[in-house]
Amino acid sequence: MNRFAIALPLAILLALGTVPATADRLQVPAAPGVHDDLRGLTMDAVRQRLGPPRKVLPAVGDPPITRWIYDGLTVYFERDRAIHAVRHHPRPPRR
Repeated sequence: MNRFAIALPLAILLALGTVPATADRLQVPAAPGVHDDLRGLTMDAVRQRLGPPRKVLPAVGDPPITRWIYDGLTVYFERDRAIHAVRHHPRPPRR
């Protein structure tokens, strides 16, 4: 096999490897009813706004993440600040 037959495909592969990669950015809007306005609030501020939680789960991990369970909503805290709130979805009926 001649050298040109080996060198040309190798050169093409090397040239393709230097092309910069690009990607699109997908932005998904938040679902209505998710409490983005809780993000950054202290535990005391969340308690004042929503009342006492139905259940408090202990902190797990490092940094410590605590969950407060409300009817229809779970609030996640990192240390003493709310980082996320998730609305509960109803379970489908069993068949």
